[in-house]
Amino acid sequence: MRVNRILLSTALVVVALVVQVSVLARLHLPGAVPDLLLLTVLGLAMVYGHVGGALVGFGAGLLADLAPPADHAAGRYALVLCVTGYFAGLIRPENGRLKSATGPMAVVVAAAVGSTLLYAGVGALVGDTAARHVGLTGLLFSAALYDLLLAPFVVPGIMWLARRADNDPLTETSPAAKAGDISSGWLSSGTGLRIGSQRGGLGALKAKARTRSTRVGRIKGVKRL
Repeated sequence: MRVNRILLSTALVVVALVVQVSVLARLHLPGAVPDLLLLTVLGLAMVYGHVGGALVGFGAGLLADLAPPADHAAGRYALVLCVTGYFAGLIRPENGRLKSATGPMAVVVAAAVGSTLLYAGVGALVGDTAARHVGLTGLLFSAALYDLLLAPFVVPGIMWLARRADNDPLTETSPAAKAGDISSGWLSSGTGLRIGSQRGGLGALKAKARTRSTRVGRIKGVKRL
């Protein structure tokens, strides 16, 4: 990942985690807690692609696993967000811009349900049965509802910031970008110069051949006379 992507992703993940732990978790809403960290990972993944989404998701999940008041095994949420970020990044278009909000909203609902199921499944493997006592159906419904209501205020802004960081003029004038421009320009212009030089060389050879044949004809004509 680029340096500007890493810095932006780190800042957004830290802010989302702080807001989620200090504000959203204390609202005591029925069912699940609105997952601002998940929405941040989704917004970045739909711009950076599946590889970037998986990396951001893993880092965000690991930070959530280690940050207090985490009461689950470390690496559990990192796995969930890594898988979620990977699949969310698969819908990224070539230009990183989505034409409709239907796709992102469907991704939010699928990610909320899928991450809750995956989190409960991993918990069952390690002996955590809290989802059974709370009620998995209520968790799935509330998680999808809260994330869907919060997504229009979070995901578009995250995607806008991510695209703006990628289009930063400072990054366009970086050595790596310059190297890419120089290499592409060298391929296009260099080929033209070579073809032009070859054409010019062939033309010069033909002219020289004509002058030589003319001189030979003159000499032969003089000898014949």
